[in-house]
Amino acid sequence: MATVDQTPASAPTISARDAWYPSRMRDVFILRQLVAKDFKLKYRRSILGVAWSVLNPLLMMLVMAAVFSHFMRTNDPSIGNYPLYLILGNTAFSLMNDATNNGMRSIIDAASLLKKVKINRYVFPVQKVLFAVVNYAFSLIAIGLVMLFFRVPITPYALLLPVAIALLATFCIGLSLLLSAASVFFRDVIHLWSVVITAWTYATPLFYSISILPDWMVKLETFNPMFHYITFIRDVMLWQTLPSVTTVIGCVVFAVVSLAVGAFVFRTHERKFILYI
Repeated sequence: MATVDQTPASAPTISARDAWYPSRMRDVFILRQLVAKDFKLKYRRSILGVAWSVLNPLLMMLVMAAVFSHFMRTNDPSIGNYPLYLILGNTAFSLMNDATNNGMRSIIDAASLLKKVKINRYVFPVQKVLFAVVNYAFSLIAIGLVMLFFRVPITPYALLLPVAIALLATFCIGLSLLLSAASVFFRDVIHLWSVVITAWTYATPLFYSISILPDWMVKLETFNPMFHYITFIRDVMLWQTLPSVTTVIGCVVFAVVSLAVGAFVFRTHERKFILYI
């Protein structure tokens, strides 16, 4: 006797992959896999492996401290522990630098995959930012070693560090979405961004104090997102105080605006990516 199909005609067809990974969870799974893949590729055939994420900021701090420490202590003793001042600023800026540079190329580098598999394109720039955050987490070991060596105590204010990193990561996600979309259509963006990063490095008080700047440059720092994020981190880790309201508002505003603009540009143009990659 023939059986009758009891499945309603309007019932959607669900693939085996969707059954195991619902649509809302699939992107999370892909992000985890991509971050793990980048992590393995970065440290493949490296003798020291993850230790480089700790040694690199330490070595950079030692070099810069040897060059600038006497000069900066003479001009601004309010900096306090100069090596810690350096490593906090450099590691935060490196997070942004790595996230945006890799995020900018993420769509272009994933061209072969995007042409074969249907996948949400925003996953790729977001994954690069998350990978940069993972690397930053290892650099916190270096920061902890510097604080231990110079006997700088860790106070309850340090609990606000994840807030600063979350806001910085949000800012980087927005910027990466914007840059990745722009670089698909205009490859010159990739070369131009290296120039912007160089100028941004010297425009941000990483190895010098803002007090040595003229008044007009101090006012310009209000519009420098990295100045706010680095100040937030230094407040809670170095100067062991609550960040000012201006600093917190600056961090939140730049994160929200960057994410809104980046997401809008990315979503507006992502359907055309396949024609240019």
